[in-house]
Amino acid sequence: MFAGPDLGAERAAARFTLIETAKLNRLDPDGYLRDVLTRIADHPASRLTYLLPWNWTFAQPVAHAA
Repeated sequence: MFAGPDLGAERAAARFTLIETAKLNRLDPDGYLRDVLTRIADHPASRLTYLLPWNWTFAQPVAHAA
């Protein structure tokens, strides 16, 4: 499979690994990645393990009081 330079191949391998690991944990890869990518910027670095496929739970929307 052609992935371009070495860095491109490493990035592709990381993406494929995340997708396949999500599948192995019976997650929808698209939903999992969408949720994690929207949460990761505000997520504490000390708790990144909670975003791994085997620890992940879907973020529940926060209800705002009117």
